[in-house]
Amino acid sequence: MLLIGNELLSGRTRESNLHYIAEYLGAKGIRVAEARVIPDIHQRIADTVNEVRKKHDYIFTTGGIGPTHDDITAESIALAFDLPLVENETIANRIKTRTPRDSTLTNRLRMARVPQGASLIENLTGGPQGFYLENVYVMAGIPSVLRAMLPTIDIASCAPLHSCSLEVALGESHIARQLDEVQRQFPMLEVGSYPFVRDGQIGTSVVFRGTEIEQLSAAFDTTRQVLLRLGARPTSETFDWDTS
Repeated sequence: MLLIGNELLSGRTRESNLHYIAEYLGAKGIRVAEARVIPDIHQRIADTVNEVRKKHDYIFTTGGIGPTHDDITAESIALAFDLPLVENETIANRIKTRTPRDSTLTNRLRMARVPQGASLIENLTGGPQGFYLENVYVMAGIPSVLRAMLPTIDIASCAPLHSCSLEVALGESHIARQLDEVQRQFPMLEVGSYPFVRDGQIGTSVVFRGTEIEQLSAAFDTTRQVLLRLGARPTSETFDWDTS
């Protein structure tokens, strides 16, 4: 994921698209391998796109396809692919049917510019579409619009990722060695530990992720027994599948 925008780097805009896309893709069995926040600089965007599109199956970009001068993502993607930027008739017609013919139309037609040969990503709000070239998918940064684009992309599903977790009133350092042993025992799973402090009480949340529920259950039970032997009973347990 490439999250594009100076407003993200300045802290002016709170980023929420990564969380949404990661959950959406996780349900399809697709892991987000990398995420970067990059500024509105043509060459920086182009260079980053060219670097990551060779390494990953899908590249999703968010932001920078609006009507103002600093919306430069379409220009930058065209630069990355060494293609001219052209006005897409389909997007332009949609904009014209939704925009009065006044001074704003010229500005809004900036959103119809895409690299030559790009295919469109539908926008279920009825607004201007996004676009894609090869494995690079270019979407809006406004969360509600992004969420109206993402479901229209044809993404190949894999085995869905599942997770379970437990919390214990111990610091990470008390269980680090034991968790290392669990990870070695279950190498196909992701075993993560996340410290927290609530009401002055230090604790650790242990999260297990993977595609095989049987493996997840075994790792969960193994960890639970380890904690009980340490005299620490988990304070909460969660599963994203039916355990009844």
